This record gives sequence, structure tokens and C-alpha cells, in this order.
Amino acid sequence: MSCLRAVVLSCLVLAVSSPVFAQSSSDSSDAMLRQQVLDLQKRLEQLEKEVSTGNVPTPAAPVALSGPAAPQPFEFADFTWLNGNSRTHESPLDTKYFTPEIRVDANYVYDFKTPRDHTLDGSCETGRTNELQLQQLGLGGDFHYENVRARFMTQFGEYSQMTPRNDISPSRGQWNLNNAYQYLSEAYGGYHFDVLNQYGVNLDAGIFMSYIGLFSYYNADNWAYQPSYVSANTPWFFNGLRVQTFPTDRWKAEFWLINGWQSYGMFNEQPGVGTQQLWRPTGWLEFLSNDYMGADTLGNPARQRYHTDNSVEVKYYDRPQSFVDKGAFSLTLDAGCENGGGVKCFSSVPGAPQQDFLGFMLYNRTWFAHDKYALTLGGGAITNPGRYLVLLPPINGATATSGTPYFTENPGDQFKAWDMSATFDILQNDYLTWRFEYNHRAANVPYFAGPGGMTPVGGNTGAPGSFVPGFTPDLVKAENRINIALLVKL
Repeated sequence: MSCLRAVVLSCLVLAVSSPVFAQSSSDSSDAMLRQQVLDLQKRLEQLEKEVSTGNVPTPAAPVALSGPAAPQPFEFADFTWLNGNSRTHESPLDTKYFTPEIRVDANYVYDFKTPRDHTLDGSCETGRTNELQLQQLGLGGDFHYENVRARFMTQFGEYSQMTPRNDISPSRGQWNLNNAYQYLSEAYGGYHFDVLNQYGVNLDAGIFMSYIGLFSYYNADNWAYQPSYVSANTPWFFNGLRVQTFPTDRWKAEFWLINGWQSYGMFNEQPGVGTQQLWRPTGWLEFLSNDYMGADTLGNPARQRYHTDNSVEVKYYDRPQSFVDKGAFSLTLDAGCENGGGVKCFSSVPGAPQQDFLGFMLYNRTWFAHDKYALTLGGGAITNPGRYLVLLPPINGATATSGTPYFTENPGDQFKAWDMSATFDILQNDYLTWRFEYNHRAANVPYFAGPGGMTPVGGNTGAPGSFVPGFTPDLVKAENRINIALLVKL
């Protein structure tokens, strides 16, 4: 402060005594300026006293040149570590009105059973083995202008065939819904309402991601390439309406009115309804709960489906400067059943077999060398009497609509399965992942492809899934495979 005082006083004295000033000043003005210098000297002495006692006034906040950005939920911490959540921190292609998004998922899957038809079953993530495949090419992004919002994402590649194949709802009524939607994984429009609080309410209509089962539909967002059954056998998308509310910046309450359980159309006259509750109280913890109810058996409106899916994710270790720099785990528990229309929840009675779903999956991920490498270990198990959620093997081209006599899905049919996996990721940067994964999966009944495969020697014959004289699919109770994938998300 003494230096500042000397500089200020010297400048004033020089200014007052300069020839230019003297020529243009009168005696009265000279006296007035000398008084101002004395007043300034007294003020500087007062400031020196305040500094010495620590009693310094708080400076006023700077005036913003433009309005501040609207607050967004979950911005209080970095959640790119989460399983099922994108790990990119920003979009390199972002513009004022549109944020483009590009996704590429290419893989090579080696099945140790080496099925002769290269067919893999029981998975939504990949369908062929021992050859290079493009699983997904996604082009799209997010539109945003004032309060209007829209998003679309394509699904060229294997996804465009595998995802519609598992939907039986287009069998009801005319027009081919599975063809109409097969190249779209997401396509919705909506509006953001500035109501309730500073975070507002979103209303969207169209096809959107469900995230039941924790894992994302897009493998680049996940800790593993092949998720366990709890995720692989539950919905990836919904078609209908959703309302997103944000009571706080740490809690999302979402509600659905949809056509049904991963369905383009409606199975009966009753729509599906549900909710998602997402709570992130801190930067190292997430709770997620999804609950659903619908009538999802084609032609059987008396049969009701109930499902609850619950996950917790914990980042228990975070030391950015260490070689082992981060650790986290995710645990998912699922339960569900169907009741009425010839089946019963969790117990059997004459004429109504047990039809339910119980399962879990647990994964632990460790990051190394400033998040350049990661190792994930995990697995899970399910029991699903009635097989109403089991993915039908594509024997002789069978679909969810056709069924097949080679693998029945009748009420009371038992299905129990478990799996384990080890995944090693090279995280080139935020936008590219090299993934190497080993999978072991097993079931209580023959389910996976054996060396003979599940396709007739001359190719698919007759109606999809139909009986072919002299042909028996080679199904086994266990499989071991290696997945190698290149994953890009821009």
C-alpha cells in the first residue's frame, strides 16, 4: 500500500505542476486540486489502516456481459466414470443449434466352439463369430433451439437386423413397423418447459433409450462388451412418451407412457407404463431404479408383466496421480414376473405355471496410468421359468414372432444361466476405445451354438424357425469366446 500511495501522489503532483496544466489553470483551480490531493492522501492512509487490521471491503462482483447459462442437472461433478454413461467430456463437433454425434462399433468375435455357420445367439450386442463385422454405424445428434429439442441416431450394421428381430409386436396389424424403424435407434422430438424450478421439465415423443439393466445400448459407453443377462434380456428402447422432471440438480424423476416392452407397436390394448428414478447425491455414488408394468403377450391381454430393475454404482478409489488411479463397481438386481392369462407370479398352481425373472450382475472396474487403460471383471446370473425374457436362438432363421419347435418358450419351461467376463480397454482418448474381452456363459439347458451351428446345411429352409426334416441344431450348455472391438464415439 505504501508503494501505491507514493505512485498515486507522485502522479498527481506531476500533473498539477506540469506546464500544460499551469497554463490552463487559475489560482482557484490550483487550490482546489491541491485540496483533492490532500483528501486522496487521507483516503490512502485510511486504506493502509484497513489492510493492516484485515478489514478489507469485499469487491463488487463483475458485471456479466451476457446472461448466465441455465443451470443443468448433474453438472456438479464429473460422471464419465459411470458404467452405461458416455466418457466423453465434450463434443468436438458442437455448434450453436446442433450437436452432431458419430458412433462406430466394429468387432471380431472368436468362438472357441467354431460353429460352422458363424452364428452367435443369446446376445443383443453381437450376432456372428469368427469374422469381422460392423455392429453399428450411428449418425445423428441433438438439435436445440430455444426450448425445442430433438434427437436422432441411426443404427446401420448388425443392430438394424438384430434389434427388430426380437420384437413380436409388428405381428399385430398391417404395415411393417420393424422395417419402418429398423435403421433408427433413437428418434424423438420434445420441448423443455421452464416450470417447477430452475431445471424445468422435458417432454419427449418418439423412440428413446430405456437403460433398464444399467448398460447402455451403445458399447462405447459401457465397461464391458457383453453384459450379463440382467441387462442383455431387458429393453434397450421404448416407443412412446416420456416426461423428465428434476426436483434437484441431483435427482431425475422420469415417467413413461409407451407401446410396450421394447416394442414398436402395442401387443394388446393396454400401453406400458413405468418410471425411472436417478439419484446422484455425490460425485462418487449413483442410485438408479426402473419400474415397469404392461400387458406384453400378443393376443393375451389378461397376462400382466411387472418388472423392477435397481442399480448402485460406487467410485471407491480416486487418486489421479497414482498408476492405479481409479476404482469403481456397479451392482444390479432385477426381479419381475407375469401373472394371469395362464401363468402365475413366483409360484405354480394347476393350470398356471410359475413365470418370473430374478437376476443380478456385478462388475468392478480399475483404471490405470491416468485413465489410459482399464480392466473390468464381472458377471451375473438369472433364473427365468417360462422363458418370457430369454432371447430366442435364431435356429433356421427363427424370430421372436415365429418361435421354433427346437427351443420352446412355453409357460413353465425352465431357464437358468450365469456368466463371467474379463475386459481390458485401451482408452486411446475420450473418443476411441480398443476393447479385448473374454466371456464364459453357461445355462442349464442346451442354448449356445455348438460346432454344428443352428442353420441347415443348405441355408434357412421353409418358414423362419420351422422344423426341417433331417436337421437338428447343435446346441450346447456353455460357450467361451473372445471379443475384440474398435469403438468410436464423437
